[in-house]
Amino acid sequence: MIQQQSILKVSDNSGAKTAKCIKVIGGFNKKSAKLGDIVVVSVQKLRNKAKITSKVKKGEVYKALIIRTRAKHKNKDGIAVNFKDNAISLINKSGKPISTRIVGPIPKFFKVKKFMKFANLSSGFI
Repeated sequence: MIQQQSILKVSDNSGAKTAKCIKVIGGFNKKSAKLGDIVVVSVQKLRNKAKITSKVKKGEVYKALIIRTRAKHKNKDGIAVNFKDNAISLINKSGKPISTRIVGPIPKFFKVKKFMKFANLSSGFI
């Protein structure tokens, strides 16, 4: 589960390396986020090679979609899936991804209409 002040790995080619969760979107009293939820993040570090050609800047605030968490997630067929890290993909104000590629696998339930763009950008599914 992702809470405020959680440090998250940015798993796309937008130029950011890590980001800190500022707020969990989805209601007045929502404390934590899970896979598929949207959070507001602040970019903490940039990738070394991408500092010149980066699409984002350090300290800027963006929305992000959570694509991997260390907490277990149960699929509809009963299989529990968990990942090695907490990872996000940055999105713009209209909900489209900033990046053009997502590194690493994402869960299969992202193959729905709402997240189809992220499914097309990813390298694999679990």
